[in-house]
Amino acid sequence: MVQAGWIDEEKLNKALKYQVQQACLIGEALVRLHYATEEQVAQALAKQLGIPFASKENQILNPEKGQGLEKAIPEKFARENAVIPLFIENNVLAASMADPTDIMLLDNIKLVSGMEIQPFISTKAQILKVIDSFYQEQAGLIDKVLDKALDGSKGGDTSDSDVVTADGKLDLDRVIMGESKGAQSIKLVNAIMKQAISERSSDIHLEKFDEKVSLRLRIDGVLYERSAPPTDIVDAMISRVKILSKLDISERRLPQDGSFSIKHQNRVIEIRVSVCPTVFGEKLVMRILDKGAVELNVKNIGFEARQMEDFLKAASAPNGLIFLSGPTGSGKTTTLNAVLNTIKSPELNIMTLEDPVEIKMEGISQVQIKPQIGLTFASGLRSFLRQDPDVILVGEVRDNETAEACLKAAMTGHLVLSTLHTNSALEAVPRLLDMGIEKYLLASTLLCLAAQRLVRQLCPDCKVPYRPSQFELDQFAAESMLNPLPDPAKLTFFKAKGCPKCNNMGYKGRKAIYEVYFNTEEIKRIIYRDADVQKIAVEAAKGGAWNLRASGWRKVLAGVTSVEDMLSVTVSEM
Repeated sequence: MVQAGWIDEEKLNKALKYQVQQACLIGEALVRLHYATEEQVAQALAKQLGIPFASKENQILNPEKGQGLEKAIPEKFARENAVIPLFIENNVLAASMADPTDIMLLDNIKLVSGMEIQPFISTKAQILKVIDSFYQEQAGLIDKVLDKALDGSKGGDTSDSDVVTADGKLDLDRVIMGESKGAQSIKLVNAIMKQAISERSSDIHLEKFDEKVSLRLRIDGVLYERSAPPTDIVDAMISRVKILSKLDISERRLPQDGSFSIKHQNRVIEIRVSVCPTVFGEKLVMRILDKGAVELNVKNIGFEARQMEDFLKAASAPNGLIFLSGPTGSGKTTTLNAVLNTIKSPELNIMTLEDPVEIKMEGISQVQIKPQIGLTFASGLRSFLRQDPDVILVGEVRDNETAEACLKAAMTGHLVLSTLHTNSALEAVPRLLDMGIEKYLLASTLLCLAAQRLVRQLCPDCKVPYRPSQFELDQFAAESMLNPLPDPAKLTFFKAKGCPKCNNMGYKGRKAIYEVYFNTEEIKRIIYRDADVQKIAVEAAKGGAWNLRASGWRKVLAGVTSVEDMLSVTVSEM
């Protein structure tokens, strides 16, 4: 890659250091640092190994029709292993993969296909995209089903008996791809869920208004309009979701909550359902919890090196309190689960109390609260103390009873992690004091305060570099808390553009930004004396900590997000 002029020696050395720190491949390090694209890494690897490079651009990554390739490598195997068949010649199967050095994968392809293998190399992103088109897993399912509905095709209700797995989960792939002539409402619900999953949506919003129907998908925190179903079929669609969620289909005056599970592309996906009556009818919101897409590696969720060190230092303590604050949907549960996933071991008894349990983890006892039968955060925490726990996660501190129970658990030799709804990490101090916690007890048991937000990641394939304006430079200098500041003449920021790989949105995925304050002896004294948030912030800054806005500027500087998106989720504290 150096010989090709794609990177220089300086970038190579930085990537080598990053590779050692993160224990990853050198190609992964170059891509993560935005020194090279996946295509450049694949091309360099192809040249090094003497293996042909296949892409859409050179028209090699284009499976031939009529050769029975879909039987040689079944769709399930192709998706699980990111491999795509290209052609068959003289009983030799040409197949493209992201890692042609994986001997076990090559042997498995040989066993599955019964042929000798000629490997090609491609990027994983392109392979998965070709798999979608080759195996007829196209994203525009809503429009297809809508076209049939508008053409007037009708049918009776379809039974789920032929599309339900042995464990009772709806097999979404078999429902969509099956030949049954089911009711259009059923087909539309399944098509909407399938498209939402393929577009990495977190929520589906379906609602009626006076003269129109609105269907929106929340992707990377932003709602996007999609083709809406006909007005006369919306009630039937909502009833279909109610049946799946085991809700009362006759009740349309009161809000209802439920859930169900679906099976899609060999993954089990949880769907949380909320139905709320409005003046024009019922509004349906479905939250998609795709456990396979959740990142539980604390190194990859967005912590800066210093922040991760402080947070894990607190999480390694034998006892004390750790609070993570932020609004609903900001990724607090994912962060805490990632921390637990990092520190868990057979020597630790870890128990969690959540509402609801979103991510199930091996080796951790997780409990779902049920207020209707008296199992609340506070009562559950009291019972936990008789289970000999070492680490306890409390989903949220909502009242003084729960706050006091957390404090008592921390004082009696347990490590307690929990969340609070405050605008910043340090605002947790006055909130806890308002709940009745004594200052001297809080000062002695508190280990760490943190807050987080989610920023959208710029699409690496189409983001555009630019020289920042003087206004942006002034803000960066005032708010980034970097010392020393980079040379303004050499600063490069990036902005969104849009390409087919990101559905012309310019963004692809989200990354967390944090503020982390480790409770030092001086901060303990401030909390004990007057708990002044401003004094705590000044003392923390002296120790090298920084706030959310400063973390956001670091993500902008690294090319992860844009100035516009970062400013939209953080508040200036200057």
